[in-house]
Amino acid sequence: QGQLVESGGGLVQPGGSLTLACAASGFRLETYTIAWFCQAPGKEREGISCISRSANIPQYVDSVKGRFTISRDNAKNTAYLQMNDLKSEDTAMYYCNTHYPNPYPGSWGQGTQVTVSS
Repeated sequence: QGQLVESGGGLVQPGGSLTLACAASGFRLETYTIAWFCQAPGKEREGISCISRSANIPQYVDSVKGRFTISRDNAKNTAYLQMNDLKSEDTAMYYCNTHYPNPYPGSWGQGTQVTVSS
């Protein structure tokens, strides 16, 4: 059975950077679109970025455009989210999924917590 495992979160100061990873097991990530979602406390989970199977046109919501970069390494069966110039409002649990904009419930991993605070 396929599984996604997110990692790389942590505590970082405003303006700092983190790189999140989304590792797939049990299936080939290259056959799917990959998307990152975040869920802040008290808010709904929302999509923030996605990248197609061909990885040619990544998409971002306005709030992260210019600061976050999504990528994929099909050889490692892993996707990434490079997060720069982090802001307090980026504090959330981050998840990856194989479907966007309507995430597939069976693809959710445990998520990785990002906390931006001084």
